[in-house]
Amino acid sequence: MIEIFKTSKNVILNIDEYFDNIELGILNFKEGVNNYLEGNISEFENNLNKVKKHEEVADAIIRKIENDFYVHSLMPNSSSDILSLLEKTDDIIDKVKDNLSQFDVEDPYFPEDIKNDFSRLISLSVKSAENVIPAARVFFTAPNLVKDKLQKVIFYERETEKLAIKIKRTLFKEMPFLKLSEKIHLRYFTLHVEQVAEASKVVAKMLSSLVIKIKM
Repeated sequence: MIEIFKTSKNVILNIDEYFDNIELGILNFKEGVNNYLEGNISEFENNLNKVKKHEEVADAIIRKIENDFYVHSLMPNSSSDILSLLEKTDDIIDKVKDNLSQFDVEDPYFPEDIKNDFSRLISLSVKSAENVIPAARVFFTAPNLVKDKLQKVIFYERETEKLAIKIKRTLFKEMPFLKLSEKIHLRYFTLHVEQVAEASKVVAKMLSSLVIKIKM
């Protein structure tokens, strides 16, 4: 366990609640997109509202954590790195909220031929995020366990990238019935789903660096 959490239990409780809200936001993002693809609009709207709420709560909690670090001078040599890690983790829930909001605002049309692949893309991208949050969580209690948890993050990020390329190729080369504007629109949504996995990879790389730093 990182030394501060032996005497600052309130901080670790806040960090746990923070990660809980990010995980719930990610889960509702996945369910929300799948509900959208299946035409379950009322369920989609419910998922969107939940994501927005979890994002708001996560933002409020991270402000509390930042305040505790500065007011109580916790880990002065590493506080900026740890707070940067939490901010980068916050980027994940920001992206899932923004992405789901775009579905609501722009109402993209998905041909039946591509729905299954897009659902798989969501699943892969979310798996990258779902694996990086436990890694970030365990960093604060057992840093030596972080490395093993990061391999899946990178694996799913790469698989997300591969499938995204396949989807974009299918859109532009195998769907002549779509207008160019429709192809570009779906390419836009594909790129944004990729960003969730990319944001997770950024957190994974930061965790790798932090584990090395605290061992030095």
